[in-house]
Amino acid sequence: MKICLISFDYWGFDKHIVDELENRDGVEAVHINLHNNFKYTYPNFLYRIKNFFWKTFLKKNLKAIERHKAIQRLPVERLEQLGPQDCILMIRPDVLDAETHKTIKKYTKQYYAYLYDSTKRFSIEHLPENTFDKIFSFDEEDVKKHNYIPLCNYIYLPKKDIKLITEFDYNAFIVISADERLATLNKIAAKMLQLQLKTNFIVQTVKTITHLHENIEISRKEIRHDQLMEYMDQSQVFVDLVRHGHNGLSFRVFEALAYQKKLITTNSAIKNYDFYNPDNILVIDSENISIDAAFFTTPYTPLPESVYNEYTISSWVNKVFFSRL
Repeated sequence: MKICLISFDYWGFDKHIVDELENRDGVEAVHINLHNNFKYTYPNFLYRIKNFFWKTFLKKNLKAIERHKAIQRLPVERLEQLGPQDCILMIRPDVLDAETHKTIKKYTKQYYAYLYDSTKRFSIEHLPENTFDKIFSFDEEDVKKHNYIPLCNYIYLPKKDIKLITEFDYNAFIVISADERLATLNKIAAKMLQLQLKTNFIVQTVKTITHLHENIEISRKEIRHDQLMEYMDQSQVFVDLVRHGHNGLSFRVFEALAYQKKLITTNSAIKNYDFYNPDNILVIDSENISIDAAFFTTPYTPLPESVYNEYTISSWVNKVFFSRL
């Protein structure tokens, strides 16, 4: 069985799907990563002048236009080399135009899409309804509205051993971008300071940010995945702040499950999942932050194996590629 994954794999999560598929007997798996660090080089100085005038007067960016063209070409060129596939899964279908999707579909018997974010954020309204044979979505609202197949994210890490409370460098950890969640993070940082808890709160941005709590650090460099793993290993509790209009579970939730560590989250939807345990997961209101110090003094309660296994990448792959749904 030939399976192709096409995705804009900025964080490296999607490659784990291909790794899992490659471990299956009789499966040939390949990954076409649209996040290929495309770099545009001006052919000559006149193009620099052209781009300056385009950006200034037409609000167009020559680099962005050429990058878009390169992204549209890449999957088609690779499929021309690979040949027909039994199934192609597209993650982040919003980055490709309708004509490119139409061409991709010619190379496969089954064409699926997985939406790991809300269509409010990454709209696919530009695509005809018959573009995909199946659409999976982690967003509860999109599932109800568009009749998509519900599918949350997955545990991509091996399960870690439970650590003693005394083994951690930090009581709480989060890394986020500079967006509307900063106001909530400020409140949490203030509460942690009041409770005399040690935090590792990082905002990753190149922007100048003011009015940040003193215990929040700004990182102007991209945090590598190995560095992220190190931060998570050093921390007792993970913090997960939901973006506005976000109705699914982020990967931070599943990293907490893998690390067998507690989670503080603003995502109330997590209470609907069978792994939810108030001893392990503290759901807070972003407008009225309430955190009890006792949450940090009690140990993590392990999940039953049957519940944990339901959220592994192996289970996720089975649901997408080998289920009759």
